[in-house]
Amino acid sequence: MSFLLKSMVSNQVKNLGLGGGEEKSEDSTPADPAAAAGMTREEYEEYQKQLVEEKMQRDADFLHKKAERATLRVCLREKYRLPKSEQDENMIQMAGDDVDVPEELLKMVDEDATEEEEKDSILGQIQNLQNMDMDQIKEKAQATFTEMKTKAEEKCSLM
Repeated sequence: MSFLLKSMVSNQVKNLGLGGGEEKSEDSTPADPAAAAGMTREEYEEYQKQLVEEKMQRDADFLHKKAERATLRVCLREKYRLPKSEQDENMIQMAGDDVDVPEELLKMVDEDATEEEEKDSILGQIQNLQNMDMDQIKEKAQATFTEMKTKAEEKCSLM
């Protein structure tokens, strides 16, 4: 209990500035950012210049990647006969005409195209028939037939 009382009183006294507190010196913090970083003025300027150049390079690389993706989207839109996107066209124009689709993406598109060609072929259709559940198809056909029969009986007075 005495410890709690002592710590409360000593904290209040320190806040008043009457005893044992640390003196704060604002003179020790340098106003120059180069000195704050521990460098000379020339080193600091060179460092800032490198940062700006690296940022510009990253931005250019990012723009190029976005243009590559836009080129791929344009190719896919042409392939599937989808409407064109002006946003993609603008992205390609901003990056320049030397934008190519990355090889990895082209490989993926080619693999998809071969899979689609296999599915579109007659053999692909036969394989799809093998995978179908014949009992389910039979039940659907019977249900459709009975439904048509009942509707015909309702409408036709002779049946």
